[in-house]
Amino acid sequence: MLFMACGGNQKASSFFDIQLEGNKKQFQQNETIGLSINNKKNITLDKITYSIDGKELKIVNNKTTIIVETLGNKLIKATLDYNGTSVEISKKIKVLASNAPEIYTYKIINEYPHNTNAYTQGLEFHNDTLYEGTGKKGRSSLRKVDFKTGEVLQQIALDNTIFGEGITIMNGKIYQLSWQSRIGFIYDLKGFKKIDNFQYGQSKEGWGLANDGHKIFKSDGTEKIWFLNPNTLVEEGYIESVTNTSIFNRANELEYVDGKLYANVYRKPSVMIIDATSGAIEGVINFSGLVKKIRKDENWNDNESVLNGIAYHPEKGTFFVTGKNWNKLFEVKIMKK
Repeated sequence: MLFMACGGNQKASSFFDIQLEGNKKQFQQNETIGLSINNKKNITLDKITYSIDGKELKIVNNKTTIIVETLGNKLIKATLDYNGTSVEISKKIKVLASNAPEIYTYKIINEYPHNTNAYTQGLEFHNDTLYEGTGKKGRSSLRKVDFKTGEVLQQIALDNTIFGEGITIMNGKIYQLSWQSRIGFIYDLKGFKKIDNFQYGQSKEGWGLANDGHKIFKSDGTEKIWFLNPNTLVEEGYIESVTNTSIFNRANELEYVDGKLYANVYRKPSVMIIDATSGAIEGVINFSGLVKKIRKDENWNDNESVLNGIAYHPEKGTFFVTGKNWNKLFEVKIMKK
């Protein structure tokens, strides 16, 4: 009868509320917080269980330490048992990184020519050959490039209605995104020809792609970086990019190296280093000095010709970076400042 009086789970918030110490809604990983239940009708409770992401929290003296696998927007849930039944209530919180991002810089190893007609959106190496995805309607393409000379060895033009975006290479296939058309393209790597399309799921748009050999990472212009099944291209989860002070939503072109995602910051001369498991932004690389080395031609646009495109060369152990309509491709070593 008490369950019926409460109206079930839908009206549980009329009777109970989760209270967090200091009324805080934002916490850092490994932070200890106080929590309790505001029992508005003084109902006798038999048991209270708290959880985040389906994992029960250990409560000692009405306190718990926040430890989650992935950071960002979360729900603290409380399951309340009483009179033979139970209800669930929740409260929205943000779990941020425990440490501030470290600052990185770079050393230029080599400079190579780059086609200024390339509005670079994706960049990736395979067997010492550079593959590049370019954007803008009427100019979007997938390119196979000799990085030493800048020569375009092969090129596939996208339909004039498509704005091309990021690329990645996995299991003998090249994957490429479109920006707002909610469609991606699959190419045969060896034959360099299109073989299929795929549709987006919950992700808002298509921005950057990378892979770790098991799954594909996809940025979409929000704080979320999605996990795609490489066989079905279905979105099977996501992480959120997070600093120690905020949730950040500007991850663009992606590259995966040794458990980290290197992500161009949209319209900024910098690259984030993101833990690919938790979403913590562990470092930021300042590339602001590179644009001073670029020769501007008729394709240049001060608002659009920004740093974009990062590719790791595993044999060399170096990164290659460029920008939209830049005339140079830079080989760099990244180091802490």
